[in-house]
Amino acid sequence: MTQSSPTPDAVADLVYPDELIRSILKTCKRIALVGASDNPARPSYFVYKYLSERGYDVIPVNPARAGGAILGKPFLSSLAEIEGPVDMVEIFRNSEAAYGVTEEALKLDPLPKVIWMQLSVRNDAAAALAEAKGITVIMNRCPKIEYGRLSGEISWQGINSRVLSAKRPALSTKGFQKLTIDRRQ
Repeated sequence: MTQSSPTPDAVADLVYPDELIRSILKTCKRIALVGASDNPARPSYFVYKYLSERGYDVIPVNPARAGGAILGKPFLSSLAEIEGPVDMVEIFRNSEAAYGVTEEALKLDPLPKVIWMQLSVRNDAAAALAEAKGITVIMNRCPKIEYGRLSGEISWQGINSRVLSAKRPALSTKGFQKLTIDRRQ
């Protein structure tokens, strides 16, 4: 069973509380990124790199890239190849493909806590399948953007993050300011 790509209005109507997103980003430390790319011009590369730099164990999954590596980490061709538990499966594929990826994720033991579909990806049938197994589903969101928004990092670029704080970011050892979602508001 699949679902056709949603209309822009159908994708836009999803609303998730900040506390839910923050909780997911705090507790899901091992992420399978399905559709990862080693091409620095691709959005999935940016997301992979960003999350890795923030301490997440990101596992790149892409059958077309199997045998290669991204930032020194080998690509896997399927979720089934992952050793050990995965907290979150992030789907960086189109809405049609999300159903098949969700079915594959539901074969993992133990099950992931979260299925996260990237920006513009929505598949209600896949979401229902995962939610029936007790898995939290997030659609049409980017964990990189959400992390940046909730930590306040994104406001340094002049974007309204809807998060106010008087706390200054700490300068990292690499000379870049990085904020964390762990800080109190």
